[in-house]
Amino acid sequence: MATIPIYQLDAFTLGADAPFSGNPAAVCPLDNWLPDATLQAIAAENNLSETAFLVPRGGDYNLRWFTPVAEVDICGHATLGSAYVIAHHLKPGADTMRFHTRSGLLTVTRRGELFTLDFPALKRERAPDDPDVVAALGVAPVEIWHAMDLLVVYPREADIRDMRPDMAKVAAVKTRGVLVTAPGDDCDFVSRFFAPQSGIPEDPVTGSAHCILTPYWAKRLGKTKMTARQISKRGGELEVEDRGERVLISGRVTPYMEGRVRV
Repeated sequence: MATIPIYQLDAFTLGADAPFSGNPAAVCPLDNWLPDATLQAIAAENNLSETAFLVPRGGDYNLRWFTPVAEVDICGHATLGSAYVIAHHLKPGADTMRFHTRSGLLTVTRRGELFTLDFPALKRERAPDDPDVVAALGVAPVEIWHAMDLLVVYPREADIRDMRPDMAKVAAVKTRGVLVTAPGDDCDFVSRFFAPQSGIPEDPVTGSAHCILTPYWAKRLGKTKMTARQISKRGGELEVEDRGERVLISGRVTPYMEGRVRV
């Protein structure tokens, strides 16, 4: 029976050394791809919002992400965790990591222990009011937008913090997930992300959602560099920058566990 390495890390933590905050991700470096069914089974067994798998590609890496139930097109926190594993274990001291993914070439740079994702900005379109969304979230929003996820905007941070969605009704919304946001009390904006459709009732910190949030709030606030907080139970902090067609999403990673998987 073969074994492969596995690292579990907390990404977008509430500081440079803050375990048990941010979003847990598993990262498995591979020499070659295992069968897709095996990759999915490992992700299901890990039961984290995402497990990332890396395969070397010259000086770069091929990167894929799996939730417990499906492969996804883009993932921020597991990419941040993958960059940490490269910089600390596979190529110690590396400060630039390049990943070939379903969403094209993604680059991560490192400045000290701050890792920065260079991701595509995602376009959005204004959507009409939807009583099914109100029923799912329990609070009427001020705006709804269609993007990769459904973006639902509220006037106050307390609206987001106190929200108790009906997950069965959220799961019926035809989208990858439902992203709720509002101006922050002590940061530029806050958010939460619900994705029972993807096997994740609430994601602790969602890097990829900031591909939608960053251009929205940059336009609304009239600034390109912002601080963001995802106010899930675990909580996470991000620094974001709007660069037109791209967004920069920065955060910190705290390692939690290392081991080996038997396959």
